[in-house]
Amino acid sequence: MTPVELSRAVLRAVRRAVDDGELSVAVPARVVVERPRPGGCGDYSTNVALQLAGPAGRPPRHVAELLSRRLSGSPGIADVEVTGPGFLNLTLADDDPGALAREILARGGGCGASDVLAGQRIEIRIPYEVRAEVVADSLRRILATQGALAHVVHGETAESSAANVVNLRPVPAPCDPAVLGRDASRWALLLPAAHDRPRIDDEHLAQRESNPLFRVRYAHARTRALTRNAAALGFTSAPGDVRDQAPAARDTPSTTGAPCTTSAPNTTPTLADAPSAPGDVRDHDTATSSGDATRARADAAALLHTALSTHPQALTLAATHHAPDRLARQLVVVADALLGFQHTVLPQGEEKPSAAHRARLALAEAAGAVLAGGLSLLGIDAPEHL
Repeated sequence: MTPVELSRAVLRAVRRAVDDGELSVAVPARVVVERPRPGGCGDYSTNVALQLAGPAGRPPRHVAELLSRRLSGSPGIADVEVTGPGFLNLTLADDDPGALAREILARGGGCGASDVLAGQRIEIRIPYEVRAEVVADSLRRILATQGALAHVVHGETAESSAANVVNLRPVPAPCDPAVLGRDASRWALLLPAAHDRPRIDDEHLAQRESNPLFRVRYAHARTRALTRNAAALGFTSAPGDVRDQAPAARDTPSTTGAPCTTSAPNTTPTLADAPSAPGDVRDHDTATSSGDATRARADAAALLHTALSTHPQALTLAATHHAPDRLARQLVVVADALLGFQHTVLPQGEEKPSAAHRARLALAEAAGAVLAGGLSLLGIDAPEHL
């Protein structure tokens, strides 16, 4: 179960409680679920009970317990616990750890598509200005992924056959962005929110970490390189459990159950991770280092899993808020998570490819599919090599 699916499950529990007369509140449009903060428990947490308590005239914990009873036993949810003043802590059922990667790889560039706006006809009105043209072009593509049929017109029209009209007036570019080339110029115009002035400078061409466009395109190229390198080592991807199966990894969280981390360590197994000879004075340090590396790999996988699972929601929000910048920022999140995860994919040293390596490769390839699809919606190439 992805965070988006979990959010919908919580929302359904709220709606059923309202329909059955247990709560007298307006059902919210969406429910936010996030990784538990330090001291929390479970895989995800939501404060929806605290938000509903005031309008419902109930103590937050009472609302949380009511929702807990409705969520317990729901498909994909293994356990629900109420903590603190009324937080719902949700533990997912780890029945198919490879489901997310499998779904993304099956859908390819169509990952994140939905029928949220199915049947809607939208007219995007823009002025004759280069940034407006680029934003409208990307928005038209994004709207299509959500089922809407959109077309772009210039200036004001007296009549329109479209049921919905979107007036796009982004802050114009300060100068001609064509000097940056097609890909960098589009990124420079799309990354800032419509009300922010875009920067047109050489930073968008820099081949370094500080350039978000470079990180996104480099991350995609790395996923392709991982596939090539794995083939050279004699294995291919297979969605599944990315956890190490060695005894030291027994308590390691799954990709859907690891605690939230603020960053994904770029951890590559080193000499300290290899088994030491009998009597080696490094025995204790080796065990500690190996355990740390295992946890780091699980944390990196969890971060990437979360970034990929929230991509459909980000794409939907980009469409409904008419904001391609939301998609651009989501691609940066996915890229950064992939770059923190990539070092765990291939076997190290004398290590043999395992089921975990094949599952990690599948997760990396899923990230590549998301990055390629997202860049295509923005009208930007996704390179095989960089």
